[in-house]
Amino acid sequence: MKISERTYNTADVIAFKSTKEEFGGLSNMAPGYSLRVNDIIIPSAEALYQVCRFPLFPHIQEEIISQNSPMTAKMISRKYHGHTRQDWEEVKYDIMYWVLKVKLSQNLEKFYNLLQKTGNSPIVELSNKDKDWAVVPEGHNSLRGKNALGRLLMQLRSEYINNNNSIDCVSPLNINGFLLYGSEIETVCNPEIEYENHFLFDLDYA
Repeated sequence: MKISERTYNTADVIAFKSTKEEFGGLSNMAPGYSLRVNDIIIPSAEALYQVCRFPLFPHIQEEIISQNSPMTAKMISRKYHGHTRQDWEEVKYDIMYWVLKVKLSQNLEKFYNLLQKTGNSPIVELSNKDKDWAVVPEGHNSLRGKNALGRLLMQLRSEYINNNNSIDCVSPLNINGFLLYGSEIETVCNPEIEYENHFLFDLDYA
């Protein structure tokens, strides 16, 4: 997945920067969106994204996941960047989109409603310097950057919200070394859906 820079008009966009803002839940740093992958509870989307950097280093993954703060998880990741998977720049956007799908599937009502509130407006993450994941002010009423996170959120909105598609389960990415704690990452399902399926299965065989 390749993403190039774009320019946005400030008046046209749904923007987020602080997690305390109206659309702050769109941020990977937002609290209250825990995830479960391979029966491991992961506190935030940011933590899940960061552990995918280090598939061959379970001890680094564990240190990241053990942090309750998404920002602390990111800071822990930074000190280990020398161990980042070699193809990271080629796969990072695909990994982020997978993370966002997991976030939606496991926090369906809250995250669905937030994305729905953005309507059809462009979604942008604001930053003072990050022109990769976000945009930065450039001139009068202008924002410029790749806005990778915002554009992946818009892709998620288009694929699942606008088209009213279900997202009960998310398949793993077809990339080498997609591992968590030394095991291949499995299909991730909404725990509530899994419970209902197990309950119905038990009734069928009762």
